[in-house]
Parts: sequence; C-alpha cells; structure tokens
Amino acid sequence: MTEQPRMNVESFNLDHRTVAAPYLRIADRKELPGGDVLTKLDVRFTQPNVAHLESETVHSLEHMMAEHMRNHSADVLDVSPMGCRTGFYVLLVGDHSTEGFAPVLEATLQDLLTASEVPAANEVQCGWGAHHDLEGAQAAARAFLDQRAEWAQITAS
Repeated sequence: MTEQPRMNVESFNLDHRTVAAPYLRIADRKELPGGDVLTKLDVRFTQPNVAHLESETVHSLEHMMAEHMRNHSADVLDVSPMGCRTGFYVLLVGDHSTEGFAPVLEATLQDLLTASEVPAANEVQCGWGAHHDLEGAQAAARAFLDQRAEWAQITAS
C-alpha cells in the first residue's frame, strides 16, 4: 500500500489496521487563543473494519453517555458518535489524560448498566425518538467495562 498523504483530520492519519479496540486514547489537544485547552478523546468500543455497533445502540449510548457523563465531570463539552459506528469522541475543556478520564468513563458506563430508560428518547427531545435500544447500549457498555484492563493498549502487541 502506498503512503497516504497527511490529512487535516487526526483520525484519518491513524492506521486503523493497527489499533486494538477497546481502548481510550487522546485523539487531539488544542490550545485556544485565549489559553484554554480542549482535549478530544477517542473512546473505541469495537475493532475498526471488523465490527461495529448497531445504529440504535450508538444512538442510545450517545444519549446516555452525554447525559450521565456530565454527572461525573463538569469538563464534558460533547459526546459524539463516530460515523463508522465503532466508538465515540468525547470533547473536554481542559488538559486531560486518559488515566484521569478513565474513572469518569467507567462511572458513566456503570450508570448505564442500571438505567431503566434512555434519556430524551422521545419525539419532543430527539430527532428520531423511536430509534433507540437500551439493552443494546447496556450490552455494549458491559462489554467495554469487562475489558477495562485493556483500555490503555491502543495498538496490537
């Protein structure tokens, strides 16, 4: 395979063949003109180009993580699903490490396991209120938590 040109989007420069999901990694860190720092985390649930989360599962995880994660950190700005449906980006204000964020993610996913509903899964608060799967989201959260010891290993050994 020929060398790929350097792209503007960080994840497009990541060789997705070499990563070993699940993992948690810093995808980007930016210092803004005023001195504030933004940290973007890659929370990868499934192995790229091998497995993906179902659409309803992604949608429910997005709602649940966006709502519950803010109970554990005031620094959460956004939780966004990846278009490939293999994980999420979490945008935080401040200079964060994966080690410092891992307990927030773990607590959030533990919350999901005991949730009885997907927050805002209705026509008033969501653009596709019927497109959710609580059980799928909980199964994905459980699988991610079960592999907690592997979160720091980003590439295959």
